[in-house]
Amino acid sequence: MSGEVEMNDFVNQQTFQNFTPGRIIGPSEWLTVSQEMIDSFGTATLDHDPMHVDPEWAAAGPFGQTIAFGFLTVSLLSYMMHRALGTDAGRYDPAKGYYMNYGFDRLRLVSPVPSGSRVRAQFQVAELRPDSESRSIVKFDVLVEVEGSERPAMVAEWLTVWVPPDPEREHH
Repeated sequence: MSGEVEMNDFVNQQTFQNFTPGRIIGPSEWLTVSQEMIDSFGTATLDHDPMHVDPEWAAAGPFGQTIAFGFLTVSLLSYMMHRALGTDAGRYDPAKGYYMNYGFDRLRLVSPVPSGSRVRAQFQVAELRPDSESRSIVKFDVLVEVEGSERPAMVAEWLTVWVPPDPEREHH
């Protein structure tokens, strides 16, 4: 794909300045959504829906097997974005600024993610704008694919925000 962002060691302000509307970022690499991952997510969120965490029950259910929680699919976006950018979520100095999830303008869970299937996300910059606090809001068009499926698992307009360095923190 043309227009891909150069690989960086970590996400920084320069990364966000390189984002221009229409710029293609993704795809991420393929990621297996294991039953263990689904079970751990259910435990962490206190959601024990058998459609997700009980393979025996789910085998007789509408999808013939367990499927990932929709919110699990959503929660993988940060990881997949870092993989698509070639960045490391653990390597940044918040005193030099940082980026955060800012929400969604639109999100649809189109089709299920069966346990054991592989997903990846495609990212494209849809919009870049400053807000009233001198932060940069970046809207990404996102498509999460399930390997071998014609329909996407998810489509979204995802918002992230770059929070610039705080001069007070830089001197401490």
